[in-house]
Amino acid sequence: MLKIMVAEDDPSTNKLLCAILKINGYDPVPARDGAEALAIMDHQHIDLLICDVMMPKMDGFTLTQTIRDSGSMLPIIMLTAKALPEDKRTGFLVGTDDYMTKPPDRQELILRIKALLRRARIVDEHKITLGDVVLDYDTHTVRRGYDAQVLPPKEFNLLYKLLAYPERTFTRLELLDEIWGMDSESDEKTVNVHINRLRTRFYDWPEFEIQTVRGMGYRAVRKV
Repeated sequence: MLKIMVAEDDPSTNKLLCAILKINGYDPVPARDGAEALAIMDHQHIDLLICDVMMPKMDGFTLTQTIRDSGSMLPIIMLTAKALPEDKRTGFLVGTDDYMTKPPDRQELILRIKALLRRARIVDEHKITLGDVVLDYDTHTVRRGYDAQVLPPKEFNLLYKLLAYPERTFTRLELLDEIWGMDSESDEKTVNVHINRLRTRFYDWPEFEIQTVRGMGYRAVRKV
């Protein structure tokens, strides 16, 4: 059972969040502030952290910064009543992965938790699995049963990026910067060419589809 820590100083909110997690099959680990959260993490493995911003002894920003400074890539969701844009910017700058305002929609919270845990597993294993399809980051191989294709680096990285964030739309400029680098002399047409190559390679694979979002860019849709 995956352990999810709830660092929240309000007892009622902490108890509610822990109950939501338990109902959805997670093992909640409560902490009353950032200092207690760090002390607990010194003695047991935590798979994901939900933390408030305004806490005694150590606030959520400092807690997140401390975790990131230690080299940990622990998935972190900041859950707080502070909804100002500058607070969100601070949260992302110190290293949070996601940001939700109180009170959270329960279903949305669980969906975001699942998405972050899936991405964390992808990072740890260097693999993406969709039914019978496996993308192996270390070998740039896309395997489906006995069919294994070694893709050119740019094509593989583009597909891997899209499938790591299913349903998320990336602009062509975002993909260009991410895959080719900001200093590349390539333009957005290069992204279009590589997308078309991927579609040609995998046109009859039912596990996923690369869709064009008109006026914006591309997204991958998992079918399994």
